[in-house]
Amino acid sequence: MKLLYSAASPYVRKVMVVAHETGLVDRIELVPSAVTPTAINPEVAARNPLVKVPTLLVDDGQSLFDSRVIAEYLDTLHGGNRLFPAAGPARWTALRRQATADGLLDAALLTRYEGYLRPETLRWKDWVDGQFRKVRQAVASLAAEGLGDSLTIGEIAAGCALGYLDFRFPDEDWRGDYAALATWYAKVSARPSFQATQPKA
Repeated sequence: MKLLYSAASPYVRKVMVVAHETGLVDRIELVPSAVTPTAINPEVAARNPLVKVPTLLVDDGQSLFDSRVIAEYLDTLHGGNRLFPAAGPARWTALRRQATADGLLDAALLTRYEGYLRPETLRWKDWVDGQFRKVRQAVASLAAEGLGDSLTIGEIAAGCALGYLDFRFPDEDWRGDYAALATWYAKVSARPSFQATQPKA
């Protein structure tokens, strides 16, 4: 398998944490693939009409995209404990947590693009404030989840989302408001899978 990736992408990180946790990391060839909302990467576009990373090229020639799809696909390729619970309340809890974390990332990335890619004269403060309100509401929701020692796609996504805040928004003091979440994050981020996938600028 080949993964079109960017080392700074939190969605790529989520997929790579799954790859490490499932023992599949050695089966994935990483292909650096720079993408931005304003420039087309023809190699990525040929495999993914949304021109985003991560995009996974599987052995039968098809491509899979969106980190949620890739992560669930990888979870079918190993014989260990499933990161996507099969059915019942545990599955919906894991998927809800993943949706919250991915929504946090969506809003944080839009904020990042507004400040990094958009010309300064065109930046819209109300837009940034609205997106970051979503970020903070998502952090509060993750804190209310009472994340524990289990590891599903929900906890993986939450850890990657909080890691992205530290990476791109280090002045956002979410730990000051949510001590229990900070303690949980310190523990999950010490896992080898998280240590091996720390984002790089």
